[in-house]
Amino acid sequence: MTAPRLTAAVLGASFTIGLASACTGGAIIDLPKPCRPVHSDSGGTRAESTPGDRPAAALTPSGPIQQPTAPGTTTFTSGFGPRWGAMHNGVDFAGPVGTPIYAALDGLIAAAGSSGEGPGVGFENWIIIDSVVDGRPVSTVYGHMYANDIHVKPGQTVKAGDHIAEIGNAGGSTGPHLHFEYWDGGRLQGGTAIDPTTKLGGAPAPSGQDASAPGSNIDLMAASTPVDCGKGFGTAGGGDLKPGSVPPAFEEWFRKGGSLCPQISPALLAADTKAESGFRAVTSPAGARGYTQFMDGTWAVYGRDDDGNGRISQSDVGDAVMAQGRYFCEIARSVDSWIADGSVKGDPLSLYIASYNAGEGAIKQAGGMPSGGDYSSETRPYVQKVLSYIPEFEQPGGRGEFVPSPTAGGSNVVEAASQYFGTPYVWGGGGAGGPSGGGFDCSGLTQYAYTRATGGKTVLPRTSEQQWTVGTEIPLSEAKPGDLVFGSWEAGGPGHVGIYAGNGQMVHAPTAGDVVKQAPVMAGMRARRM
Repeated sequence: MTAPRLTAAVLGASFTIGLASACTGGAIIDLPKPCRPVHSDSGGTRAESTPGDRPAAALTPSGPIQQPTAPGTTTFTSGFGPRWGAMHNGVDFAGPVGTPIYAALDGLIAAAGSSGEGPGVGFENWIIIDSVVDGRPVSTVYGHMYANDIHVKPGQTVKAGDHIAEIGNAGGSTGPHLHFEYWDGGRLQGGTAIDPTTKLGGAPAPSGQDASAPGSNIDLMAASTPVDCGKGFGTAGGGDLKPGSVPPAFEEWFRKGGSLCPQISPALLAADTKAESGFRAVTSPAGARGYTQFMDGTWAVYGRDDDGNGRISQSDVGDAVMAQGRYFCEIARSVDSWIADGSVKGDPLSLYIASYNAGEGAIKQAGGMPSGGDYSSETRPYVQKVLSYIPEFEQPGGRGEFVPSPTAGGSNVVEAASQYFGTPYVWGGGGAGGPSGGGFDCSGLTQYAYTRATGGKTVLPRTSEQQWTVGTEIPLSEAKPGDLVFGSWEAGGPGHVGIYAGNGQMVHAPTAGDVVKQAPVMAGMRARRM
């Protein structure tokens, strides 16, 4: 931070649950210290029904699993396992748009709303419910709803059978349906996807009953494995950080700070802190202090005693990270409003990071990413550094997005871009963080695909002309999937870029009025290997 910062669960009719502490391995008594969620106001829509009115509470063992849709309202259309060259981690229940979806287990809403994948891609919108089943962490996932048809928000608790949403057709959907997943170990904690039919077989229809009421068929016994809440399980938005990727003292605070608003994430805060201080409490030559490098004037606005030790200090991890989160949220609100009114253009995530370094005023004045002088020598490299660090701290697939295979090579690049088929072309749209302004332009798509496919190790420059200067030119006849192909040549270089997909095809964002798609390589194109 520099001086300019001053600007501004087959389960049948019964099963067993555990009574050990949900987060600790303490004495086996009546849930003395259950996992307590961290309430978040970010994401989702407040429910007008029972789930929305129930306050956040202790994450306690769930009652029996129930079906996520009512009998006769949906049809089972697709099972668990390999499908279309990829793994289908759930099962599909087709039904008309507006068909009610119900919570399958008691639990806490860990995510609700955008999955972070962009319009027309993946789930687009999802709900994740974290639950305790037989003393273990379990997540159920519900996908493809429309945003306005989600009736819960992160931090709320629900009971099995609660009406949480309606079936939609959002994202990469083949028709209106509920995509339902069951994860042993937690969806956002690197758990394992289990065939949901092995859990739903014999399960009753959604009822909304309180499974812990008298007459319940739950058998109580000691749990053999306590739930590990240290990885963000049972915390709204807290599963996005890769466990063990940051110093232990920071982990809780990055999860909390990164859940303050939907535009930022725990991984962003961790990446920024690494870039700012290397997780050390230092003072810069310019006078920026602590782990997250605040100037005193800005600290006076955003610093609070978040760790409750009686002082407000840049050298306290909790205080520093929560202030960082608050400031990033304020930056995001400003930048998003400027993009909406057309006064600023560019990749929102990149502009958030640039603002943290140079101040929001510099972005507003430049109408986007500032250039020249210190901005070119400090701010732009700073943004690239933070973007390259983010994948180091992200829980793979934590937002439902494409996860690269370590053995797929250039095919990862093609797959990363292909997940956005159908996304509109937007001039100046997209970047390393994904689409912006509702879409991608050609080089925004290639920059995103390489960043995602390489886990942030390769962050290409932003424009097609600049991308042509990276890597090595190869004959087009030797191009392999993942190589870039360039065309529309002008005096300043190539005006268009795409990703070679094999067999004379490329994935690209063509032009205004079109969408991301696969198409034949254009005449006159040249290839480059990154």
